[in-house]
Amino acid sequence: MMVGSLKVFCGSVNKELYKEIIEHLNIPAGKIYVGRFADGEIEVKIEENVRGADCFVVQPTCPPVNENLMELLIIIDALRRASAARITAVIPYFGYARQDRKTEPRVPITSKLVANLIVAAGANRVLTMDLHAGQIQGFFDIPVDQLYATPVFLEYFNKHPDFQDKQQVVVVSPDAGGVERARAFAKRFGVSLAIVDKRRPSPNQAEILHVIGDVKDKIALVVDDIIDTGGTLLKVVDKLLEHGAKKVYAACTHPVLSSSADKKVEQSKLEKLVVSNTIPLGNKKNDKIEILSVGKLLAEAIKRINLNTSISELFV
Repeated sequence: MMVGSLKVFCGSVNKELYKEIIEHLNIPAGKIYVGRFADGEIEVKIEENVRGADCFVVQPTCPPVNENLMELLIIIDALRRASAARITAVIPYFGYARQDRKTEPRVPITSKLVANLIVAAGANRVLTMDLHAGQIQGFFDIPVDQLYATPVFLEYFNKHPDFQDKQQVVVVSPDAGGVERARAFAKRFGVSLAIVDKRRPSPNQAEILHVIGDVKDKIALVVDDIIDTGGTLLKVVDKLLEHGAKKVYAACTHPVLSSSADKKVEQSKLEKLVVSNTIPLGNKKNDKIEILSVGKLLAEAIKRINLNTSISELFV
């Protein structure tokens, strides 16, 4: 049974993904104005009746993170004060996800703070994709549905000519923290697994020590959730090639690509970086970056939330 009429709104970021979502849902765009006052403050107005409606707000909190997060909170507040029956924050990329625990004394757990802000603003539930750490779901006191880009990546690589002989393919986790993600991918892909032993002496710095597993004469596929500066990934690529890998590909859900990461990828020995469109790339696109859409997957999840049916069935 539906909660109410389905309405999907978008902030000022990733409008291309939003258009795909509403096209798959076959509904009109939600009428909303998002602008700025003269002093830079965010101005929001919902330009249609949402009383009793089941409302979704599509807004990844990608860079500029604070600006986009604040925009999301204000849109949620506007919908709550306009008497929406239920508000779901659709956050394809959840910013601050890497600050999910105390790694040293006197540092914040910012992921928890962001979760508190979203709940305080008035969200009733959250729909997100490939969280950096599973425990972030527990930071919210409301339901959180997490989607996975794995089916989208698997469809791509199953058709790729370099990946037809599964005996010659190995999935690689770039660090110990990503082993569970890489293992699940390797199991569904039907290939072996290797792990890179990495140390991180400081933020955005990595030392690659060992490769655990057989990569010699194989096509290596590095699986990760985020590519930020690209430093870690490209060091992993070089180490895998040193250990005899024939080619190295990478699949990363969220292409943050800070600084000149896109240029580094273009000039690297990486065959192809395959990413999703959770974050708009703008002018960072190049021949080595392949973008896959998760619009259909997000649209299907939104439909299932509206109809109160299972989302986990999408990944069986």
